[in-house]
Amino acid sequence: MKTDEWFRLKNPEKVISPSLLVYPDRVMHNIRTMITMAGGPENLRPHIKTHKNADIIKAQLDYGINKFKCATIAEAELLAQCNAPDVLLAMQPVGANRERFINLIQKFPKTVFSTLVDNPLTVKQLGNLAAKNKLQLNLYIDLNVGMNRTGIIPDDEALKLYETISTHPHLLAVGLHAYDGHLRNPDAKIRKQNCDEAFEKVLHLKENIIKMGLAEPVIIAGGSPSFPFHCRRKNVIASPGTTLLWDAGYGDLFPEMDFLPAAVLFTRILSKPKAGILCFDLGHKSLASEMPFPRVQFLTLEHGKQLKQSEEHFMVQYDDLKVLEVGEEHYAVPMHICPTVAKYEELIVVEDGKVTGNWKVAARNQKITV
Repeated sequence: MKTDEWFRLKNPEKVISPSLLVYPDRVMHNIRTMITMAGGPENLRPHIKTHKNADIIKAQLDYGINKFKCATIAEAELLAQCNAPDVLLAMQPVGANRERFINLIQKFPKTVFSTLVDNPLTVKQLGNLAAKNKLQLNLYIDLNVGMNRTGIIPDDEALKLYETISTHPHLLAVGLHAYDGHLRNPDAKIRKQNCDEAFEKVLHLKENIIKMGLAEPVIIAGGSPSFPFHCRRKNVIASPGTTLLWDAGYGDLFPEMDFLPAAVLFTRILSKPKAGILCFDLGHKSLASEMPFPRVQFLTLEHGKQLKQSEEHFMVQYDDLKVLEVGEEHYAVPMHICPTVAKYEELIVVEDGKVTGNWKVAARNQKITV
């Protein structure tokens, strides 16, 4: 195996395809890089939506990271099962998830849970549930800083909502949450400028909260694209997620970040149906399909145009079929790793070119027990 082919299996014949391979040494590199950039683990609240995996959670705990962020009740439960001390459910609980959030708190009393709200109705509903169950719920206000996906605009209405939470006997206003995933300019200077401009409104809201006589709010900010900027701010907790496994999409957009792809798709050529066409076993069921083509970055094809994807198949135009045979194995980094991981029950662990075990993607489903 060539030294630069870190991804290649020494004995691939017994590995089924498609599979998602994970490389622990690269995961650990990414964890250390996050901590170094943030100036210490205390300034981090990494998201687990990318990996949904206990082994990676425990590795972060071993490095001193004790605050985490998640998107689902199942992910929150996985964190609690790993004895994570502090867990933020970063999806406002609605419908049945409100009761599930209460059940989670009751089932895992050693973990401090919090969640997001962005409107008076949800605050009222959670307040009633907290009173009914004799609990105090920890809440962050989710702020819309330009992505227009969730959150409340950081203006007087947000200030009023924060005050409402602060005066409720069964609710605790912990702080502010600002996700700016829409800021993806590949020019780091422009991306920083955009990030700083969006964050100004958050700081202004924080100042008004303090002027009201309330405790200084904790601020959780950003995702992976804005991580290099938020991680340098004083009194701000940065919350990257994709940084744990990285992918080709972010790698191409943000080459200045020192993260390594740590998960690779293992695939084989299924067929050569006509001259110039290769078919791989990377259909929608095995590879995130919401991205435009290309959807992977092949590590073992020097060129080729990705044409089409269906449920089980992935077609690539290639002009040198003489050296490629049906059944031949190949390796590819997904352009978008997060939804790709969720398609696999387990990650195949590879160390020094050998399969050494598997890591269960335990929170890929909606529910574990709660």
